[in-house]
Amino acid sequence: MTGPLVPFREFVLKVHSRCDLACDHCYVYEHADQSWLTRPKAISDEAISWTARRLAEHATTHALPSVTVILHGGEPLLAGPARLRRVCEELGSALNGIAELDLRIHTNGVQLSPRYLDLFDEFHVRVGISLDGDRAANDRHRRYADGRSSHPMVLRAVDLLREERYRHLDLGLLCTVDIHNDPVAVHDALAALEPPLVDFLLPHATWDDPPPRPDGSPTAYAAWLLTVFDRWTEQGRPMPVRMFASVLSSLSGGPSLTESLGLAPTDLVVIETDGKLEQVDSLKSAYEGAAATGFDVFRNTFDEVAAHPGVRARQLGLAGVSETCRSCPVVRSCGGGLYTHRYRSDDSGGGFDHPSVYSDDLAALIRGIEERTAAATESPAVRSPDALLAAHQDLTRTLLAVVHDTLDGRGGALWDDAWRLAAAVEADTDGADALDVVLAHPYTRTWLVDALADVDAGRGLTEPAAERLAATVAAAAVRARLDLPVPVAYRDGGLHLPTLGTVVLGGPGERGTAVVHPADGGFLVRETQAAPGTEVRIALGEPEGPHWLPVRVLRQAPAPALLLDDLDPLRDCFDAPAADRLEAEDADAWAHRIAEALVAAGRRRTGPGRRGRPYAHHAHPAVHRGGRAGAPRARRTRRRAGDRRGRAGTRPAQRIPPGETPRAR
Repeated sequence: MTGPLVPFREFVLKVHSRCDLACDHCYVYEHADQSWLTRPKAISDEAISWTARRLAEHATTHALPSVTVILHGGEPLLAGPARLRRVCEELGSALNGIAELDLRIHTNGVQLSPRYLDLFDEFHVRVGISLDGDRAANDRHRRYADGRSSHPMVLRAVDLLREERYRHLDLGLLCTVDIHNDPVAVHDALAALEPPLVDFLLPHATWDDPPPRPDGSPTAYAAWLLTVFDRWTEQGRPMPVRMFASVLSSLSGGPSLTESLGLAPTDLVVIETDGKLEQVDSLKSAYEGAAATGFDVFRNTFDEVAAHPGVRARQLGLAGVSETCRSCPVVRSCGGGLYTHRYRSDDSGGGFDHPSVYSDDLAALIRGIEERTAAATESPAVRSPDALLAAHQDLTRTLLAVVHDTLDGRGGALWDDAWRLAAAVEADTDGADALDVVLAHPYTRTWLVDALADVDAGRGLTEPAAERLAATVAAAAVRARLDLPVPVAYRDGGLHLPTLGTVVLGGPGERGTAVVHPADGGFLVRETQAAPGTEVRIALGEPEGPHWLPVRVLRQAPAPALLLDDLDPLRDCFDAPAADRLEAEDADAWAHRIAEALVAAGRRRTGPGRRGRPYAHHAHPAVHRGGRAGAPRARRTRRRAGDRRGRAGTRPAQRIPPGETPRAR
């Protein structure tokens, strides 16, 4: 296998190998590999120390800006507070000055208490909890050895994490799918807990040990998940769902957001309680020793594991899936499914060179989501622009949250202040609507993707990215008329508020910081060093003047009102150079041409045997020299399994001209 090694960025550290529940679907204890029987119960001091050294060594070798360590088991809380403190201290000390440490723990939650959460707060350890839905669903598998229900204890743990003092530690919920459970009841039970993220997991299975299908349907799991998807959509998408977000992202040309879907190379390694280094843990479902590498932290580097053939096989992208999968039209969304689920031991050979045992389910799920969110035979904007915008908004908010999660406190004062103020805007109903409108701006996704690429590559967050978040929050506050001052940096003498316009504060090359404060049917802008009473006052709907350049609204029947954005600094993300601001007559010509084009398109659509649909567009057209629009140069990012801390629900954005509030519909 050729190509450079892919460094590990996620490390699953097994701190305890036993569990206090007896879940009958657990791959560690109930599947093919039984190596847990030979492992020490708790990780030793020596294994902790060597793991810390190897992490620092790996991060230094590859100049990694951050590493993620997931404390796992068994049940990791059985290690006890003292041993968990030792782990956190050793890892933090070893990586200090080398890379940021993103610590997480995945637990069944039954032993979670303030004692643990205070420790996790001290070391910034975020917590993910396994919960399979309502009590009936959870108790189908997640019981104590004596048959007692674990559900009340898990709910107690979730409630603890929802307390204000611990809310920032909440990673979300992991739910293993069982098609015997009521999908609507499962969804509603999880949604009622208001998690920051839900991750639905297919139960681990192989062709040798296939998943149960009571009615024999080859797409039973897809049907179950699509029922959840429909309920999730019907309820306004109350929380992010990683599986659905990943499919929606990949269908629109974006990255996968989970290892179980998509073609992104694996960057994860497991450290067992005895210090042995293994491949992804789910391989224990395939056969005895499937995850083994023969390496350990005492004698081997992580680079040696990264060169292992089994690891390299999961880094080949499209070349690493079976021939059947390579010819499948949904392979870029499916990615061949989880590597473990491809295993077959019969005489056909290949081992993992097969489609997933969930292949039909994955294809049906992806096609089902595609059919529900965009038409297969016509433009999504023609079929259902509101549904398209809702999906766009959900992806944008998820991406914003992933950027914030990846920064993990390293965004700087301007980013942190803007994030805090965004939460204040979100807390207001009109503010939340207004933020939806501003985030729907076409350039939002571009700068977020670029920001994530910069942070992932170790370049850090650029000043323009932090400045753009602040400007976005300020624009939303102005739209909602909130009494909320927002500091915003400006460049080249212009403070741009997306979807509204540009306040002129100086000439080319001048930069600084000003406070935008909604007030009296408009807003005030005062430079931070300026004397009181020197602020610029802008009224919403105010025409162009020496201090204010509004985003133009094109109004020409039968076209809907459209924002024509010839001001936004991010217009330079296209291959063609951005033009200067249009003259009024040129903007008027745009309005007439768009209206004429819609009339012509309408005549084509409403010929014999065709049913016309009204046209509704929510775009903010960018203007370029020569009138050409190129493709945005947004850099494609690698998968990132981050949580989302932004607002969970989304709603379709509306066409709202500057000067009107989101409630004036």
